[in-house]
Amino acid sequence: MAPGHIIPMINMAKLLAKHAAVTATIIVTHLHAARFSSTIDQAVQSGLSIRLLKIRFPTAEAGLPPGCESADTLPSPDLLPNFAAAINMLQHPLEHMLQHLHPIPSCIISDKLLTWTAEICSKLQLARIVFDGMSCFTQVVTQNLYISKIYQTVSPDEPFVVPGLDDEIELTRAQLPGLFNPGPKHVPGFRERVRETEGQAYGVVVNSFEELEKRYVEEFKKLRGGRVWCIGPLSLYDLERERERSRSASIDNDRCLKWLDSREEGSVVYACLGSLSSPSPAQFIELALGLEASNHPFILVVRGGARTEEMWRWIWDEGFGERTRERGFLVRDWAPQVAILCHSGVGAFVTHCGWNSTLEGICGGVPMITWPLFGEQFLNEKLIVGILEIGVGVGAKGVVHVGEEEENSNKVMRDGIKEAIERVMGEGNEGFETRKRAGKLGEIAKRSVGEGGSSCVNVELLVRDIQNLMEKKKLMQGDLKVL
Repeated sequence: MAPGHIIPMINMAKLLAKHAAVTATIIVTHLHAARFSSTIDQAVQSGLSIRLLKIRFPTAEAGLPPGCESADTLPSPDLLPNFAAAINMLQHPLEHMLQHLHPIPSCIISDKLLTWTAEICSKLQLARIVFDGMSCFTQVVTQNLYISKIYQTVSPDEPFVVPGLDDEIELTRAQLPGLFNPGPKHVPGFRERVRETEGQAYGVVVNSFEELEKRYVEEFKKLRGGRVWCIGPLSLYDLERERERSRSASIDNDRCLKWLDSREEGSVVYACLGSLSSPSPAQFIELALGLEASNHPFILVVRGGARTEEMWRWIWDEGFGERTRERGFLVRDWAPQVAILCHSGVGAFVTHCGWNSTLEGICGGVPMITWPLFGEQFLNEKLIVGILEIGVGVGAKGVVHVGEEEENSNKVMRDGIKEAIERVMGEGNEGFETRKRAGKLGEIAKRSVGEGGSSCVNVELLVRDIQNLMEKKKLMQGDLKVL
């Protein structure tokens, strides 16, 4: 129920529907249907067998304002418990919808956070395959932390090495995701329930590709009895259409891409801290001034939730907009990120290390300036910086919990941002090698989704596994009728 979850799932549905044996049914709320109906309609018109079904989101019943059907539409984090309650209210309407759906589904692919879909699948005797919006690396690290409980033996800022890994991954408790480091607005027991129902699922679909994290894919498959299918990067399957959509979607998008067209190859720093991340105005100012001090052209996405207007006032009242007018491009709220990162003018990506953004940077062959904020983003930073060596960190120290942006004492400063940009974009050996590795990994990502590529093969294996499962189910039902 957030853009970073829905977008890859819709791309996955389109991908599966390209298989001749598959009809994909997408079930979303009315807001998400409005957001994505055009791209789904285009897929249907191209000949893909896709159905779009809408389910009413109970905003009023949960005490939410009208239209608050996605995490990015909530006016305040204080409404997160109401939002969670509304999502839970979808269980019975969805169950009723599935009972009357023809043909009967062969399986359900569910976001892992919708834990109650496990109950529906059990009742309707359907296989539940979990979509996990994280990497296999994160899954394996999480498992080792959960089993070892090493994080319980240290103070919040004391470094420790995650046991049981081939790579030396050093973290602090303050950098861990919510399962081990819950914030004040967490729902007690929810993450434990996610972990439990994910473990019960028939299998896991992962938005990744095997060449990116081969050792960790193999380890995760061991944990899941082999039923792990890496079918990403999902953003690559519709890349050309995404570029065209970005240019035609709005005048601002078109201006942004035309502005990039006018820049030298690899010269622009693109900065965006995600669709749900809302850095405090103070942290936004440090980001803006770090970009200015780097002396590189830049695109900066201005998104601060309820504080966005405050950020814009600073931009113009303090002269930042005027000082950087010749080499900066400011975007309000949403940017055509996939198209931007695949543009030859972009040379670095300042990112919060969300998994979708991480993959999109990798697909574009763009080195990253890492500024993790919450969730599993510090683990993604370890993969980017420490294992893949395609990025440099700005010095973020710990998770910024939702609603605590202003109280965060571990501020990232402009000097750290400037230094990281210089290390990646500079003419020295470090920058050259980082850019070279990023470019090579981007080419590998593209090959993985091509014919015969690892992700393309995994889609075929996934469909075949579901077909075999259905054949066994029919045989068992036939045996029962004989009895």
